[in-house]
Amino acid sequence: MDRLIAITNESDIPPELCDTPIGMLLRYHNLQEPFQSYTQARLLIGMCMDNRKHLLIPDNFAYIIRAGGANLRHSEFKVSYALSMANIQHIAVIGHNNCGMVDLHERREEFIKGLVDTAGWTTEHAAAHFDKYAPDSEIGNAIDFAISEAKRLEEAYPKITAVPMHYLVEDNKIYLIKE
Repeated sequence: MDRLIAITNESDIPPELCDTPIGMLLRYHNLQEPFQSYTQARLLIGMCMDNRKHLLIPDNFAYIIRAGGANLRHSEFKVSYALSMANIQHIAVIGHNNCGMVDLHERREEFIKGLVDTAGWTTEHAAAHFDKYAPDSEIGNAIDFAISEAKRLEEAYPKITAVPMHYLVEDNKIYLIKE
């Protein structure tokens, strides 16, 4: 957790992010700044599909792509759409603690049993499904993954700023990540 930068007041936001949509996201969510009105998105947020996370942002402020582990590898067209159609120039990649996509392989049997019991799959079908898709869904360490995903996005979209962030479920706050 020593890699996280807490945002508890305006001066905690780095100067290079302060007047950007990333700075606004941090002010809205962490500092409860009153919402402005937006008619067009200013930011793309990639975050995990986990149900424990909820962002405090105004309507129309951001496109949000929710995918396990904030893994946008299979959402490139959706990312490109947001960037091209709304002239988005900033991406927030928000991972979180206690993410189910971390050490996914350790829960293989639980996953298979869940598909058999809940969805009515055969054990063989569930196992094949896990074995096919889990390697692309596993993110390893959530903080390291957010950093690597932000770097990957900046390489794919050279004029875009992508910022790795981390959401702590315990306090519902977003932290910047020291790279």
